Order: sequence, then C-alpha cells, then structure tokens
Amino acid sequence: MIKWSPYWDMEEMARGQSQAPAMDVYEKDNNIVVEIPVAGFDEKNVDLSIEDNILTIKGTTEKKSEIDDKEYYRQEVQYGAFQNSFAFPVEVDGDKASASYKKGILTISVPKKQKQEPKKKSIKVQLED
Repeated sequence: MIKWSPYWDMEEMARGQSQAPAMDVYEKDNNIVVEIPVAGFDEKNVDLSIEDNILTIKGTTEKKSEIDDKEYYRQEVQYGAFQNSFAFPVEVDGDKASASYKKGILTISVPKKQKQEPKKKSIKVQLED
C-alpha cells in the first residue's frame, strides 16, 4: 500500500478542487430550491444569506479529534472554511426564504418574486383661480 502524502492535497488544489459544497438548484411550486449535501455539519457553523439576488453559503467544518500518530493511506475528508455562491436565474424574494436540514441535506427554498403589473393611476386636474 502507498502511504498518504500531503503533496496529494496540493495536486488536487492545482486541478481546481475546492472545499465549496456542491449545489443542486431547481424550481418547484414557484420556488427556487437549492439542495446542498452537508452531512455532519453543525448548523451553528453554517451561514446563509441572500444579497442582490445571490445566495451565499459559508461555514466551517472541524475535525472531531486530532490524532497525530495516524499513518494515512488516503485522506480525502476536508475540514476548514468553505464558501459557495449562486446567482438566482430569476428575481427572488429573499425575505421569505426558508431552510431545513434533513438526512445530511441542507434545503433552501426561496419564492420567486411575483411580477408586478403596472398600476394605472388617474391624476385629477385641479383648476386654479
């Protein structure tokens, strides 16, 4: 067997690997739904925000314990800070966004903004003396 080498991590970073969690985005019932696999994350370490129609997820993952005497053959689990952003393809109402966490999947649901019909307002002309 081949023992783990810290240089493998640098090779993966050079190939464009990142710690940003993957996202699935789809439309359902007039909502934009974002699903992110975040198994084992503590919800206190995840920050979600919507600004200028862009969803941003930030957070950190921490090792449960640090054991220096392990001789890894392969180490793929990543720990530390992560961030990912997504620009919604349509206007959304971020004030009505909701999020839930079930079976390792963080689900964010954001309603699409209702199109405003142009309002017609009559203006009464007043005669001046």
